[in-house]
Amino acid sequence: MNYNLDEILDGYDNESDIPEEEKRYQREEAEKEIKKTTGKDNFWKEVFSWVRIIVGAFIVAFLLSNFVIVNARVPSGSMISTINENDKVIGFRLAYLFSDPERGDIVMFDSPVEDKIYIKRIIGLPGETVEIRDNTVYINGQRLEEDYVKNEWTNSPGTKTYEVPKGCYFMMGDNRNASADSRVWGVVKEDAIIAKAIFRYYPSIDMLD
Repeated sequence: MNYNLDEILDGYDNESDIPEEEKRYQREEAEKEIKKTTGKDNFWKEVFSWVRIIVGAFIVAFLLSNFVIVNARVPSGSMISTINENDKVIGFRLAYLFSDPERGDIVMFDSPVEDKIYIKRIIGLPGETVEIRDNTVYINGQRLEEDYVKNEWTNSPGTKTYEVPKGCYFMMGDNRNASADSRVWGVVKEDAIIAKAIFRYYPSIDMLD
């Protein structure tokens, strides 16, 4: 049976005449109703809170992935031993927002020959002459010191010369004997560069240089 204060007062001259047990019962019933309503409100508030968090996380992940970083697994050994096959690396899309790519940068770019993203090192800059003479790189006639080439380079005997047009870059893999790069498919246009590779996070965490 439900009671309310108005119904109880109908049988009494004033509120002070209401028996204490009636008052107590009314208070208990009111408290139960408040708890029930508050519980429902808290439940839906909690649900909406989690929905906002999940939706927000998806939006942040989408923006980061499409406008800030590139998360990639390296499918080949063309950059050994700087980057090994199946390593996972992070690239920064905004690295060249206010500056130009530099020689020695490891970059991710759209392949000029297939629908894939390649990762190589910048060797020749716009307007330069790249000469490969007996497994050694020369830039505008000056020998290029390449400490990052750890494996013995043997597959480029003789002399080959490449002119790098303005707005383009000459790319090579650090594993020269097993890298299809600008020696094969030519230079890469600047607008094909997607990101600068910053660090490897799997199987170990290392900065890339």
